[in-house]
Amino acid sequence: MASVVKINVLTVPAEQREILEKRFAARAGSVENADGFEWFELLRPLEGTDQYLVYTRWSSEEAFEAWMAGSMRGAHAPAEGRAEGGDKPKPAASGSTLWSFEVVQSAAPRG
Repeated sequence: MASVVKINVLTVPAEQREILEKRFAARAGSVENADGFEWFELLRPLEGTDQYLVYTRWSSEEAFEAWMAGSMRGAHAPAEGRAEGGDKPKPAASGSTLWSFEVVQSAAPRG
């Protein structure tokens, strides 16, 4: 069975970039122990776009779905940034699109 890649495309206004990156840094470790998890990267745009890419790789669609149904909820409930009274913080992204891919070829450095 081939791995699957999920890329969450987040539209992030310039004034929210630091907030987004801090929130992802604060969640470090929240996905790494999920069954079937293989890789995570947060990609910051360098030029020409306000879209960040959140790249995750999973052993199967089922592993991703299980994480979405369970642990992901906790991973997206950061304590930092909550408003007075414990209200949920305002999202740093103004839009989100999820892309799904199946890995058909891959390469790694030799050695």
